[in-house]
Amino acid sequence: MSAGSAHPLAPRPTPFYPRQQEHCHSREWKNWAGWICPVTYEHSHEAEYWAIRNSAALIDVTPLFKYELRGPDALRVADRIMTRKIASCQVGRVMYSPWCDEQGKMIEDGTVARLSQDHLRLTAAERSLRWFEDVGYGLEFTIEDVTEKLAALSLQGPRARRVLCAALGQDLAGLGWFRLAATHLPGREVGLAVTRTGYTGDLGYELWIEAAHALDLWDLLMQAGRPYGLRPCGLAAMDIARIEAGLLLIDVDFIPSNKAVLETQKSSPFEAGLGWSVALDKPDFIGRSALLEEKRRGSRWALVGLEIDWVGLERVFAGFDLPPQVAGRASRDPVPVYKAGRQIGQATSRTFSPRLKKYIGLATLEARHAHPGVEVEIEVTVEYTRLKAPAKVAKTPFFDPPRKRSNPGGGP
Repeated sequence: MSAGSAHPLAPRPTPFYPRQQEHCHSREWKNWAGWICPVTYEHSHEAEYWAIRNSAALIDVTPLFKYELRGPDALRVADRIMTRKIASCQVGRVMYSPWCDEQGKMIEDGTVARLSQDHLRLTAAERSLRWFEDVGYGLEFTIEDVTEKLAALSLQGPRARRVLCAALGQDLAGLGWFRLAATHLPGREVGLAVTRTGYTGDLGYELWIEAAHALDLWDLLMQAGRPYGLRPCGLAAMDIARIEAGLLLIDVDFIPSNKAVLETQKSSPFEAGLGWSVALDKPDFIGRSALLEEKRRGSRWALVGLEIDWVGLERVFAGFDLPPQVAGRASRDPVPVYKAGRQIGQATSRTFSPRLKKYIGLATLEARHAHPGVEVEIEVTVEYTRLKAPAKVAKTPFFDPPRKRSNPGGGP
């Protein structure tokens, strides 16, 4: 390796890096699936968080793995992989779904976009090519890893719709939740896919374009978004927003079954709060038999929301003459959750919600305690001392504005 050249295993820049570098005054970057991404652009994530909730934010989501399935059996393969009924996904629609191993334990989750009759695009947080190929063995389809070819931006926030329409010069206001529009950059024959999806629980879109045209898209959105307060947003702010939205993070809120070192580390979709996404009425998919049996006997674990009692938290910190020190970035360090002095689970994601003014978290608890209003205790560390603060089981999402799903014209 020559002096000054990058190590072959070092994270690589996304196609948006030249613009991100201009805006990233914090110089704080993170390795996301082998790509280098800003954690924050400024020295605090706060303005970026409020852009998600009050105006509009632009997030680079290129590191998502992207696979395209083509051929007469493409839909059949996706339906075999996913727990949801992908066969019912019409052209122009997007579906979220987990996928499992034969024991019904989650490998991952992601989205399936149906681009045409026999053309689908799947997204994943981890490399999944070999698994998809194995599952589709013997069927008539091709699969291509387009992760390097496609750049992706997430445009999120209550003003995202206006930014999108202004940037593209097209009326996409009627694009429904989990719908897809195939369009192009203004005045150019450059294909662009827009999906009404995101990872913040707010009104939002994700835009998918060939990597060679990524900077054109960035510039177009940033220019059009200036009157609407659009700003680049890093991973720290998105992490808070996704907890408010009750959205799971792989390796944090669940461990993929192919990475778990203990059986007890694995989760089924029922245990991860995704039972709604398991279509047991479809004839077959990977893990169906195990999930059918779990449905019959009941799940041992359940994912829930937690609201930590603020007065109780103040009391715990007051013992050290301190105010509660929980504001700031989200925490991904798991901590025990107790009921009557006995551990009944663990909280895996926690954050102080600037929007809700509450300290909230996502936790996996014994299913018999996973009911809204159940009083529990959560471990809190103050000055190196492990203590307990009162909390209650809460419904998720914590934040679910109507604008996330609604359209101005009331269309689909």
